[in-house]
Amino acid sequence: AEDVAKLIERQSQEFSDASASGDAKIIAKYLDDRVIFMNETGEISDKKGIVDGTTPTPKNINRKLTQSDFKVEVHGDVAVTSFTDNLDQQLYGQTLKIKYLSTEVWKKEGADWKMISSQTMTMPDDPKTVALPAATLDEYVGTYEATPAFKMRIAREGDGLVGITNDGKPYPIKAELRDVLVTPGQPTLRRIIQRDASGKVSGLISRREGHDFVLKRVG
Repeated sequence: AEDVAKLIERQSQEFSDASASGDAKIIAKYLDDRVIFMNETGEISDKKGIVDGTTPTPKNINRKLTQSDFKVEVHGDVAVTSFTDNLDQQLYGQTLKIKYLSTEVWKKEGADWKMISSQTMTMPDDPKTVALPAATLDEYVGTYEATPAFKMRIAREGDGLVGITNDGKPYPIKAELRDVLVTPGQPTLRRIIQRDASGKVSGLISRREGHDFVLKRVG
């Protein structure tokens, strides 16, 4: 008999392969009828919704999902996994590489192991950055305030910028594009520069996961 851990790893990869190619039969084979499935957007689906929504990948798109860092813990008739799904997608002559973190729960039902739960989240990458003219960087230098108890200062350091929140340590700030600033290691955070009618910097918006925290320039 195949080792349970290896069986679960094999079935999980086959499920990822089927998700990439749009093979509804394999997906239906491995899903429990009462599965709770959350995709990377936070949408929760049942088995019927997943199977009915699975269609073969178009011919001009090539998708491959390769699992890595696979771990599995077997608890009797239940197995819990964690792994990274590495997407390599050839799309109209361009290549996209995206990583997803996933956990799955499998349960033994008779002689078979079925997936009863799955949850996936995207591993965001730091955005690409650009070099802005020194004069533009100088425009961002100043103090920004939400309340007197929360201030952020942007300062020049060498050829770039650093941010300092209240009396904390400086951290690097780079430009994703003009008036959109990012910090390496915080890929979901954007600092969007605001300007008044004359084009002068008047504040910034700290935007994380689509939610805004507004600071006015005070110095």
